[in-house]
Amino acid sequence: MIVDTGATDTQGPILDIIPEKEDYGDFTVGGWKSEDGRLNCGFSSFMGKRPSMEDFFDVKSSEIDGQRVCMFGIFDGHGGSRAAEFLKEHLFENLMKHPQFIIDTKLAISETYQQTDMDFLESEKDTYRDDGSTASTAILVGNHLYVANVGDSRTVISKAGKAIPLSEDHKPNRSDERKRIENAGGVVIWAGTWRVGGVLAMSRAFGNRMLKQFVVAEPEIQVQEIDEEFELLLLASDGLWDVVPNEDAVSLARTEEEPEAAAQKLMETAFTRGSADNITCIVVKFHHDKADSAAPQHSDGELVDISLEIP
Repeated sequence: MIVDTGATDTQGPILDIIPEKEDYGDFTVGGWKSEDGRLNCGFSSFMGKRPSMEDFFDVKSSEIDGQRVCMFGIFDGHGGSRAAEFLKEHLFENLMKHPQFIIDTKLAISETYQQTDMDFLESEKDTYRDDGSTASTAILVGNHLYVANVGDSRTVISKAGKAIPLSEDHKPNRSDERKRIENAGGVVIWAGTWRVGGVLAMSRAFGNRMLKQFVVAEPEIQVQEIDEEFELLLLASDGLWDVVPNEDAVSLARTEEEPEAAAQKLMETAFTRGSADNITCIVVKFHHDKADSAAPQHSDGELVDISLEIP
């Protein structure tokens, strides 16, 4: 279902594509295909065994200065849903407004992540909450893929049938992360798992005001050039990765023709294997044999926003 919100910004009108909900607990599945036929994606999100939903995701597509841009993001909240929801609403919007977005995408991503973190903390300064969130995003600009990660959500690609992680989980016991935290005056303590200050089981996150000196929102960014060996792009919250290894996820996704079915299969597999967390997955399939039939647009071209409201 496509709903014209009537909203406009520097990218033009925003369209919300809201998938129909399946009657299977509190989960939602849906899909989207690019106009030129080169990409299609599926997404699936499920509250699972948790008492509330703190996962959000965002998918956007546009033409900016003659470049095809697609953005995919997973945001896994902790301590509440406000940080994850804030990222869904603002992170990609802020990125597209960055003056260096097309000419220096890596710099734009890094600065936008950290500025959006500051914006969220400012918006929450008069509250007693201390929400936080991961962000694992894949930004496709032309034929270059920029994967940026904060926290323990994860992005993996299938290239010539091989599972290749394009992000590394930010865990406090990672040697470089532990050193960074300790150099800033923090401590990493075992409390059932390794935790910053004995509290947070990840070493980078948005929000988390009380630990901000140690728990930063600076992303690690990997860049890949898209070639014909690229098959699938998988993004998911740790509700998937806690119970489904990278290789299994790629193998399962490759068995489905449509990425929407693949995203649902990954979600159901994680739940069947005992995941106790919210589970959110995005699967993007590349079609290298498709000609670019979409006419070029200028920087005020239409922005397509695939959005989801989770109960």
